[in-house]
Amino acid sequence: MARTIQAIRGMNDCLPSETPLWQWVENKIRQTLASYGYSEIRMPIVENTPLFARAIGEVTDVVEKEMFTFNDRDDESLTLRPEGTAGCVRAGIEHGLLYNQEQRLWYMGPMFRYERPQKGRYRQFHQVGVEIFGISQPEIDAELIMLTARLWKSLGIFEHVTLQLNSIGSLEARRSYRQALVDFLQNHLDVLDEDCKRRLTTNPLRILDSKNEKVQEILNNAPKLHDYLDTESLEHFAQLCELLDAVGIKYEVNQKLVRGLDYYNKTVFEWVTSALGAQGTICGGGRYDGLVEQLGGHSTSGVGFAMGLERLVLLVQEVNNIELPSAVDIYIVYVGEGTRLSAFTVAEKLRSELSHLRTMVHCSGGNFKKQFKRADKSGAKFALVIGETELQTNQVVVKDLLGRADQKTISFDNITTYLSSVF
Repeated sequence: MARTIQAIRGMNDCLPSETPLWQWVENKIRQTLASYGYSEIRMPIVENTPLFARAIGEVTDVVEKEMFTFNDRDDESLTLRPEGTAGCVRAGIEHGLLYNQEQRLWYMGPMFRYERPQKGRYRQFHQVGVEIFGISQPEIDAELIMLTARLWKSLGIFEHVTLQLNSIGSLEARRSYRQALVDFLQNHLDVLDEDCKRRLTTNPLRILDSKNEKVQEILNNAPKLHDYLDTESLEHFAQLCELLDAVGIKYEVNQKLVRGLDYYNKTVFEWVTSALGAQGTICGGGRYDGLVEQLGGHSTSGVGFAMGLERLVLLVQEVNNIELPSAVDIYIVYVGEGTRLSAFTVAEKLRSELSHLRTMVHCSGGNFKKQFKRADKSGAKFALVIGETELQTNQVVVKDLLGRADQKTISFDNITTYLSSVF
């Protein structure tokens, strides 16, 4: 017997029983983004490898350890996208969307990272990203955070998330702080784990985000990043906090929050939750004013965020009791000579005149008992029954499958009028 082929580890199927919740979450996201006037962009899943090395940083975990990279038939190095910002910037430069323009863009789709699969984090995962170009003022940072807060309320998870906020300043300010942090940590090498020791020479600020409790203890006495910030970054951060205070969005200033990618500057933020066990990030982002120029475009400010859909769906499922619609509203059953043609005629009439309803016709034969069993399993609210008697009298029997009303006999001509009154 041939070996059964299974999905690749960390790349999961989303089954029909799961997709309604995904669609519900995705629709809430689309509605929220549309209400702010943002436009959708769709980029390729595969990009040239140097794009990510230049944008994300060659000494980041993503580029060093987590990318799915391969050579094509022309020996060009290609990579399945591990995140969306770099590709969005590339598209903006290539198509002339960014120079001297403002753009408020969003995208949704799969990303790929080779890391250990765990609950809510997989090797193929799905992200929604928002990228804004050409606006340098803190007002747009605030709008992004307000947008996410509104989305959490729409999804019913606002009470279960916390906003963490920080400013990491300019590149020059971080260089000064980096040296001070390295000097401090050099005196505590005995406490640092191997990962932190590696980062000490490659990306010391990432040590601030270490999950090692002993490392976090010594970091409590480390130099503080805010003491090294430039005046412009401090003023930008103060205005952002003022705007958030004005609209009543609570936040925690977390001076250890730096985000994992090299392109960030000034504002960084994360929405975190403990409702899924250990505290986890469901959305994170910040400002990246130098990235467009770094990738070959004209100097253009940028700010954005990304949220992982797997973890977001898990959180919605954990804290909400959402009643999702079934896949079928009306199930048509038929038995007897000539009834098949009538069943399909009625179904197409409903789909034309009541297009908001989902109509399914039984297509696998059998008696009424078998067909009603399928109708119940479909989750439909009503069954339309056509037998030889109904065919002769040009009528349809309407049966309430939820048991809320007695069955009725309605003429073919009046069936759409009747159904529109009960849905």
